[in-house]
Amino acid sequence: MRRPTITLLAALTAATALSATPAVSATPAQAHGRAPGIENCTATACHFDLAPGTYDVRVRLGGSAAASTAISGETRRSLLPETPTEAGEPVARSFTVNVRTPEGEPTGPAGTPGLDLVIGGSAPALADIRVTPAGRHHTRQIFLVGDSTVCDQPGDPYSGWGQHLPQYLRKGVSVANYADSGESTVTYLANPQLFATVQPQIRKGDLVLVQLAHNDKQTDEATYRANLETLVAGVRDKGGKPVLVTPIVRRWFNTDGTLNNGTALLVNGLGVDHPAVTRSVAAAHDVPLIDLTAKTKAMVESLGVEGSKALYLYNEKRDNTHTSTRGATAYAEIVRDELVAQGLVPERLVR
Repeated sequence: MRRPTITLLAALTAATALSATPAVSATPAQAHGRAPGIENCTATACHFDLAPGTYDVRVRLGGSAAASTAISGETRRSLLPETPTEAGEPVARSFTVNVRTPEGEPTGPAGTPGLDLVIGGSAPALADIRVTPAGRHHTRQIFLVGDSTVCDQPGDPYSGWGQHLPQYLRKGVSVANYADSGESTVTYLANPQLFATVQPQIRKGDLVLVQLAHNDKQTDEATYRANLETLVAGVRDKGGKPVLVTPIVRRWFNTDGTLNNGTALLVNGLGVDHPAVTRSVAAAHDVPLIDLTAKTKAMVESLGVEGSKALYLYNEKRDNTHTSTRGATAYAEIVRDELVAQGLVPERLVR
């Protein structure tokens, strides 16, 4: 994990809001009144020349033979889970996708303009696709504020749980992942590319999930608490709904097979118990809490020392902090389940 330079609590920096209404470049299909579609695709990929914005994607999967298709896009985001189809029995699926620049981490490279999709799965078959601008009044955005354990990781074998959350959401809910590697609560507030860019985009009813702790290694408790409170207030000022998320555990076992130690449970060098402070701020300010520390601790301990290696990058990198695709997917499922259980996202909008 990139180690940031820790500074004092910074004031929020003003930023210009991104345009709420996406502009779509004309294509031959659109010139005849049709939304851009399959003519923009090969057998394994699609590219749509679109401006930053939020778009609904409707696909028809399957063909004359049995198939199994998954769709990812932009910076390795999982957008549609692998979907099996029987021979001659295509199925329709829809999802909503956020297109932005930079397309991955906010402080990373710009990426490729427009919307890029990868058609994958064990036997992919894309029969048709249509992309249309999402109706802003009918689309709810889920913004993610976090670090490298949440972000759209640019390369294998790394994966953030926010990168895999979109595949569990149906049309009408979009994930805008503004998590960034190496960020603490201090740096996320100080950098104009981060919260100062997110805040102007927040609309009434949008969710903003905040998971920051892994890089607050030298942040004292008063500053950490104040920073979380500043983020909560900044979301509410725009009519959004903040959700505090305690950090995923580090895979650091005791000899008794538990994770009951400060390294695993994110207690920093100053003795600040980040999950405990996050729970306290949530309770004090009536903020929904997803206790990902507790949930991931239970999962890792249940799998044990050997079984839990596959959730992290232990085998590849001897890394007990960052997750593999398997781990990030499992943790995204936990977040999805908590969003539904707490009534933050209707069950009809998840898969």
